[in-house]
Amino acid sequence: MPMPSLAHLPPGARARVLRVPPERRRLLALGLRPGVLVEVLLQAPLGDPLEVRAGDTFLLLRRSEASQVLVEALEEA
Repeated sequence: MPMPSLAHLPPGARARVLRVPPERRRLLALGLRPGVLVEVLLQAPLGDPLEVRAGDTFLLLRRSEASQVLVEALEEA
C-alpha cells in the first residue's frame, strides 16, 4: 500500500512527515521536514487550499504542494 500524502488526509487528521522532495525548498523552509507532526485543520470547499499546522506554524498549502509531502497517519488515542 503506497504511503499517503498530506493532501489525502481529512480535516482533523494528524500525521508525521516522512518525506518532502528536496526540490520543494519552500515547504522545507516553512517547517515541513521529516519527523514533524502535522495536523490538517481545514479544507476549502473546493479542496484547495488546505490549512495545516506543522509544529507551531500554521500554513496554507495548495493541494498540489500537499500531495508531494508523504506522511504516516497517526492513530487517535
